[in-house]
Amino acid sequence: MNKSTKNISVGLTTLLLSLSAFASTSIDVKKSTVEWLGKKVTGQHSGSLDLINGDVTIEKGEIISGRFVFDMTSIKVLDIKDKKWNKKLEQHLKKDDFFGVNFYPKAVFDFKIATPIKGAKAGEPNYHFKGDLTLKGITHALDFDAYVELKKSRAYASGQIIVDRTKYNIRYKSNKFFDGLGDKTIYDEFLITFSVQTK
Repeated sequence: MNKSTKNISVGLTTLLLSLSAFASTSIDVKKSTVEWLGKKVTGQHSGSLDLINGDVTIEKGEIISGRFVFDMTSIKVLDIKDKKWNKKLEQHLKKDDFFGVNFYPKAVFDFKIATPIKGAKAGEPNYHFKGDLTLKGITHALDFDAYVELKKSRAYASGQIIVDRTKYNIRYKSNKFFDGLGDKTIYDEFLITFSVQTK
């Protein structure tokens, strides 16, 4: 092997090692779930939301970055069994009062900071994520803790995210903007519970 061929061989080996240590993998949307919970003075409602796609980048056994795209037109209400009232709430959530899905059919969460939590106990949140959530065309920073499990064949994550809807111009029956709502008040924060895994 001459010097030139040797240099090419070494270069290819280095490149392959780099690629094996740095990999982007897609989320299996069929095996992933996203659920929401919103509360008001007189009770609460819950439902689900679909992922369109997602991917995470893993380097040397640690999560580095990721991107998740949500289908806002897929919003479902799961706690109301009466078909009429179920449909009524679903339609309202899709209108401009809430998520305005005709104009903003997608929401996106991007993160470029994922920090392992030192001393995390087994089964408890072991990663802290920092990123940006874009909802109704408005972007704000968002951070949360989650439990992450990394294996050779797949990656799995689950956790909960608290979102302040008023940051995204969702003001309907918020006492930040309207006086005298009393027991008609809807709380500003809603909860997202997620469970996602890679293909």
